[in-house]
Amino acid sequence: MLENLEKTLETRNGFAARLLDIFIIANLAFLALDVFIAHAVNGFAHWAEWIPFYFSLGAPVLLVLTLLGREKSWTHGCRLGIGWSAICIGIAGMLFHLNSHFFSELTLKNLVYTAPFVAPLAFTGIGLLLLMNGMIHDTDLEWAQWVVFLAGFGWFGNFILSVFDHAQNGFFNPLEWLPVFTSAIAVGSLVTAVLVPYQPLLLKFCVIVLGTNFIVGIAGFFFHLTADLQASVAGQIDGFLYGAPLFAPLLFPNLSLLATLGIWKLSSRN
Repeated sequence: MLENLEKTLETRNGFAARLLDIFIIANLAFLALDVFIAHAVNGFAHWAEWIPFYFSLGAPVLLVLTLLGREKSWTHGCRLGIGWSAICIGIAGMLFHLNSHFFSELTLKNLVYTAPFVAPLAFTGIGLLLLMNGMIHDTDLEWAQWVVFLAGFGWFGNFILSVFDHAQNGFFNPLEWLPVFTSAIAVGSLVTAVLVPYQPLLLKFCVIVLGTNFIVGIAGFFFHLTADLQASVAGQIDGFLYGAPLFAPLLFPNLSLLATLGIWKLSSRN
């Protein structure tokens, strides 16, 4: 009975696309909290820092309405607008973050200690997913390949964040190298899955890698939470604002879910 249910879900038209829509809406909504905490560090010194915050509040509501709406012309235009807006906000945010220090002096130190330049590209990735989901049907092979491909780029950004964030304290704890290695393996395995399709063993290996990264991300969240709580209790700093980025490790389970969705659809094509 369970096998029949799984087979039905695998072949059901639009089911994976709807799951991806839910993923996009949830991520946009969560980015509002993440952006607010990140920009609260400098008190929203520039007015432009409010743009991604308000966008993350309004865009999920509009996307929910597009899922419930029946007027396809309106929903299609709304999704296109949100998708392209997210792409532009992400690219502009990356340039703003780099411009804070890195462009004034092109040094590795400024690249490491500047505002996380990769972080705003989360908007760009979500925007690309939204546009792709409206252009390609989820029963097509290209849909699964694009999901895995974009998830792979997300993992590459995650790799960079893991290196630079932990480089700020010189990888004081040897465990800080673990997310660097696991995210690098995720990038390689997902890129290979796109370039070399129809390899069941490779897809199974990808699932193992993603499951490992899921666990690493959950463990990292509790490590960051513990460090921030200790700093706050000790009265050294406000750990949740100036300590280890609390939500950064949650990118691991988040991207694991996205990549698993693409792997699932790839495996159903074999």
